[in-house]
Formats: sequence, C-alpha cells, structure tokens
Amino acid sequence: MLNDIKNDTQARMAKSIDALRFELAKVRTGRASTALVDNLKVVYYGSDMPLSQVATVAVADARTLTITPWEKGMVGAIEKAIYASDLGLTPNTAGTVIRINLPPLTEERRRELAKHVHSEGENSKVAIRGVRRDALQQVKELQKAKSISEDEERRAEDDIQKLTDRFVKDVDAVVKAKEDELMAV
Repeated sequence: MLNDIKNDTQARMAKSIDALRFELAKVRTGRASTALVDNLKVVYYGSDMPLSQVATVAVADARTLTITPWEKGMVGAIEKAIYASDLGLTPNTAGTVIRINLPPLTEERRRELAKHVHSEGENSKVAIRGVRRDALQQVKELQKAKSISEDEERRAEDDIQKLTDRFVKDVDAVVKAKEDELMAV
C-alpha cells in the first residue's frame, strides 16, 4: 500500500516537471524553435486544427521559422492565426512558404520572460506540494484505519518529503537552465 502511494506520488510529481518543460518550451528565447508555434490553432474547413496538422514547421536558421502548408489555400488561414496569436510575430509569405523572422530580444523583454519562467516554476512547485499533501493524507488515513503502524507512517512521510525535495530541486534546475538560455546574448 505504501509503495503504491509512493509510486503514484513520484509519477504525479514527474508529470509536473514534464508539464513545466512543455510550458517553458513555448517561451521564446533568442533562437528559433518549432515549439513557439506548436499551440497555434488554424481554422481548417470550419474547425480549429493544430498548426502541425495542416503544415510542416521547420527551423530554417537560428532566427527563422518556415511554415509550409499542405494545401495552398491554407496560407491565408495560417497567417491569420499567427497575427491573432499573442506571440507578436509577423509572417512573410513567398508563394506557399511562410517565413517568420524572430527579432533579437531586448534586455527588457528578456527580464519579462525570465519573470514568466520563474512564475511557471513556482506554479510547478505548488503542484508538487499539492501532490505531497495528497500523499500525506492517504498515509494518515491508512494509519487511522490501523493498516500501518506509526513508525511506518513516519517513514513514509519522510520518504514523501525526500521525493518532494528532489522534485523541487529539479524544478529549480529546469527554471535556472531556461533563465540562463534567455539571458544569453
């Protein structure tokens, strides 16, 4: 029973780290990345479709993304989706290829993005602590039901706290790496 709780706790905490990495991949750094436009939705025959399902997105060079729609008629819809997004990007169209040039980040914008990265890290830490709270509650319920002894309860609480500390350190490492990437000129 305790091992199930610990394994579930570890899995849920790992998912929090994965979610953080996914969110931080969307944050624009000085380099072009296809993750910037992964969450864009394009109107395709009346329904919203992810950009990756209607076009090929590639990194042309360090500061340029190219988007090649699978259908020529999609160029306008993709441009509209890019303009409507909060990314602040301007598409340049040449025939059926859409190019997005990423301007270098200003120092002020880098600091804003670093704050955003830091807040995402804090949100992940809150999620991890919530997982810890749930696990500790389950352990307490087992002890109240006399399924485990007080010593086992104490040991389980210590193990859960060690897991929490390890994952919080991982969050700090991920956030620090992204902030360093942002601040690199």
